[in-house]
Amino acid sequence: MSVREQNYWPTTAETPKTDPSQPLPERVDVAVIGAGFTGLSAARALAKRGAKVAVLEAETIGWGASSRNGGMVLTGLKLGVNKLVSMYGRERAKEMYTASLATIDCVEQIVREENIECNFARSGHLEVACKEKHFDDFARQAQVIARDFHHQLRVVPRKELPTEIGSLIYYGGMVDEVSAGLNPARYVAGLGLAAMRAGASVFENARVQRIERVSRNGSSVFRVTSSRGSLWAGNVFVGTSGYTGAATPALRKKIIPIGSYIITTQVLSDAVASELSPRNRMIFDSKNYLYYYRLTPDNRMLFGGRAAFFPETADTIRKSAEILRRGMIDVYPQLRDVKIEYVWGGTLDFAFDIMPHAGQIDGIYFAVGYAGHGVAMATWQGQKMAEMIAGEKPENPFVGIPFPGAPLGLYNGKPWFLPFAGAWYKFLDWVS
Repeated sequence: MSVREQNYWPTTAETPKTDPSQPLPERVDVAVIGAGFTGLSAARALAKRGAKVAVLEAETIGWGASSRNGGMVLTGLKLGVNKLVSMYGRERAKEMYTASLATIDCVEQIVREENIECNFARSGHLEVACKEKHFDDFARQAQVIARDFHHQLRVVPRKELPTEIGSLIYYGGMVDEVSAGLNPARYVAGLGLAAMRAGASVFENARVQRIERVSRNGSSVFRVTSSRGSLWAGNVFVGTSGYTGAATPALRKKIIPIGSYIITTQVLSDAVASELSPRNRMIFDSKNYLYYYRLTPDNRMLFGGRAAFFPETADTIRKSAEILRRGMIDVYPQLRDVKIEYVWGGTLDFAFDIMPHAGQIDGIYFAVGYAGHGVAMATWQGQKMAEMIAGEKPENPFVGIPFPGAPLGLYNGKPWFLPFAGAWYKFLDWVS
């Protein structure tokens, strides 16, 4: 298979320019670690409040998961509502679900206020059932969400599914019209420009190596050391997700980096595109080891999944391209002879409880754990955590919930157990 091992999205976007010769400031109010959705959203909100902000990015703006994802702006959380209720109680679960709806509004508002050309569209999402019992669960979920969380989902029986998807392998679906799609590379570029316009400084190729809390001139401050120098910061906010590293060891031990991979086809005709996805939904299936797919704005089929659990390498990317192509043809046999033009990988961040988390650890503010829902949730969390750092009291139901680490502490940030986890989830999909 001849395919470019390259991320398709950045080929459609222009990354904001930063000055590689600009020295780091001596002191800032807030040092933000990571120039992805989380960090840039926070930097924008903080700068708009008058804070002096420096964003330190190990690579370039949007280099990580923020430009490598499927561009799906989704409601809900990775865990189902019944699981949320069992873990946190009905009221906290309701607050969490309501927050997930607010994340879509947050992205839309920023896109509108900052005039970000990123193909944002409220196209809705479609979850498709891989088994009959999964479809039966859709009806139960929709009933609970309507009754307890006052949000309407539409269950689509199998006989009506052709109005939503040009595939015959599924047992039904569930639609949420609130979800959206966008071009993530254009969005994160626009978010970077918006943060800089607001007054934040962004320093690329500034990998943070150490964060120390010290006393300086009678005040407690942070000394942040990076590959481009050091600065003093009144506060530090970390939004590094699956790329969380050794500079924040306590946080790194709580986050599992998991690889996710994507292929895109050649540009399809309007007729074929309309056949595959008549309503241009963001689509994902009901498996643990799931596939997710959509049409890009220029009519390519983008098809992704956990083809390999380990973070991206040249080897895992090549293997994933073959696995995903076979999966795509299983879903859409009509694409058997269509050329695959791009394949790439990215790294998601999963907490051990598969929940988003935000707050403080060792005095450092953070927001992580998006589990594949990062486009919307990361943007929202960046804004909410900026409000918290600024001394406001935002409602954020993900602050203060238990944030578990590995059982028996058998994890130092290097996910040696991922092959076993992958096998376990495949087994669960088989028995469920």
